[in-house]
Amino acid sequence: MTVSVDSPDSVDIAALIEHKLAAFEPQWLQIENESHRHNVPPNAQTHFKVTLVSSRFERMMPVKRHQQIYAALADELAGPVHALALHLYTPEEWQARGGARPDSPDCRGGGR
Repeated sequence: MTVSVDSPDSVDIAALIEHKLAAFEPQWLQIENESHRHNVPPNAQTHFKVTLVSSRFERMMPVKRHQQIYAALADELAGPVHALALHLYTPEEWQARGGARPDSPDCRGGGR
Protein backbone atom coordinates (compact mmCIF):
# COMPACT_ATOMS: atom_id res chain seq x y z
CA MET A 1 0.00 0.00 0.00
CA THR A 2 1.35 3.43 -0.88
CA VAL A 3 0.25 6.90 0.05
CA SER A 4 -0.46 9.56 -2.54
CA VAL A 5 0.33 13.19 -1.92
CA ASP A 6 -0.98 16.33 -3.59
CA SER A 7 2.35 17.58 -4.92
CA PRO A 8 3.86 15.47 -7.70
CA ASP A 9 7.29 16.72 -6.61
CA SER A 10 6.89 15.20 -3.16
CA VAL A 11 8.56 11.94 -2.32
CA ASP A 12 6.13 9.17 -1.45
CA ILE A 13 7.61 8.07 1.87
CA ALA A 14 5.36 5.00 2.13
CA ALA A 15 6.57 3.77 -1.26
CA LEU A 16 10.17 4.34 -0.20
CA ILE A 17 9.58 2.36 3.01
CA GLU A 18 7.89 -0.41 1.02
CA HIS A 19 10.83 -0.61 -1.37
CA LYS A 20 13.37 -0.88 1.45
CA LEU A 21 11.38 -3.45 3.41
CA ALA A 22 11.11 -5.70 0.35
CA ALA A 23 14.57 -6.92 1.40
CA PHE A 24 12.86 -8.79 4.25
CA GLU A 25 10.95 -10.90 1.72
CA PRO A 26 7.60 -10.22 3.37
CA GLN A 27 4.69 -12.58 3.09
CA TRP A 28 2.53 -9.65 4.19
CA LEU A 29 3.44 -5.97 4.24
CA GLN A 30 1.13 -3.10 5.04
CA ILE A 31 2.31 0.48 5.40
CA GLU A 32 -0.17 2.99 6.72
CA ASN A 33 0.33 6.73 6.85
CA GLU A 34 -1.22 7.69 10.18
CA SER A 35 -0.10 11.30 10.06
CA HIS A 36 -3.70 12.49 9.70
CA ARG A 37 -4.31 11.22 13.25
CA HIS A 38 -1.80 13.72 14.62
CA ASN A 39 -1.45 17.47 14.79
CA VAL A 40 0.55 17.88 11.57
CA PRO A 41 -0.06 19.76 8.32
CA PRO A 42 -2.42 18.22 5.74
CA ASN A 43 -0.82 15.52 3.56
CA ALA A 44 2.03 15.07 6.05
CA GLN A 45 4.15 11.94 5.86
CA THR A 46 5.53 11.81 9.38
CA HIS A 47 3.74 9.01 11.27
CA PHE A 48 3.63 5.47 9.88
CA LYS A 49 2.44 2.06 10.97
CA VAL A 50 4.18 -0.95 9.45
CA THR A 51 2.89 -4.51 9.65
CA LEU A 52 5.41 -6.97 8.25
CA VAL A 53 5.24 -10.76 8.22
CA SER A 54 8.44 -12.55 7.27
CA SER A 55 10.06 -15.90 7.87
CA ARG A 56 13.29 -13.94 8.41
CA PHE A 57 11.98 -13.11 11.88
CA GLU A 58 11.97 -16.76 12.97
CA ARG A 59 14.17 -17.43 16.01
CA MET A 60 14.64 -13.66 16.42
CA MET A 61 13.64 -11.74 19.54
CA PRO A 62 11.23 -8.81 18.95
CA VAL A 63 13.86 -6.20 19.86
CA LYS A 64 16.23 -7.61 17.22
CA ARG A 65 13.44 -7.45 14.62
CA HIS A 66 12.88 -3.79 15.45
CA GLN A 67 16.59 -3.04 15.28
CA GLN A 68 16.78 -4.51 11.78
CA ILE A 69 13.86 -2.39 10.58
CA TYR A 70 15.31 0.74 12.19
CA ALA A 71 18.62 0.07 10.43
CA ALA A 72 16.89 -0.43 7.07
CA LEU A 73 14.93 2.82 7.49
CA ALA A 74 17.69 4.89 9.13
CA ASP A 75 17.53 7.65 6.49
CA GLU A 76 13.76 8.05 6.81
CA LEU A 77 13.93 8.07 10.62
CA ALA A 78 16.67 10.70 10.50
CA GLY A 79 14.56 12.84 8.19
CA PRO A 80 10.87 12.96 7.43
CA VAL A 81 9.57 10.12 9.64
CA HIS A 82 8.80 11.24 13.18
CA ALA A 83 7.06 8.09 14.43
CA LEU A 84 7.09 4.48 13.30
CA ALA A 85 4.82 1.85 14.84
CA LEU A 86 6.14 -1.62 14.05
CA HIS A 87 4.17 -4.86 14.13
CA LEU A 88 6.59 -7.58 13.08
CA TYR A 89 5.60 -11.24 12.95
CA THR A 90 6.71 -14.62 11.74
CA PRO A 91 4.17 -16.37 9.51
CA GLU A 92 3.20 -18.64 12.42
CA GLU A 93 2.69 -15.68 14.78
CA TRP A 94 0.62 -13.88 12.16
CA GLN A 95 -1.56 -16.94 11.62
CA ALA A 96 -2.02 -17.38 15.38
CA ARG A 97 -3.22 -13.75 15.58
CA GLY A 98 -5.73 -14.42 12.82
CA GLY A 99 -3.99 -11.95 10.52
CA ALA A 100 -4.67 -9.01 12.83
CA ARG A 101 -2.46 -6.41 14.45
CA PRO A 102 -3.34 -3.90 17.19
CA ASP A 103 -5.06 -0.65 16.33
CA SER A 104 -3.09 2.51 16.91
CA PRO A 105 -4.18 4.74 19.77
CA ASP A 106 -5.55 8.19 19.07
CA CYS A 107 -3.09 11.04 19.32
CA ARG A 108 -3.25 12.70 22.71
CA GLY A 109 -0.80 15.52 22.11
CA GLY A 110 -0.16 18.39 19.78
CA GLY A 111 -2.81 20.75 21.17
CA ARG A 112 -5.85 18.73 20.13
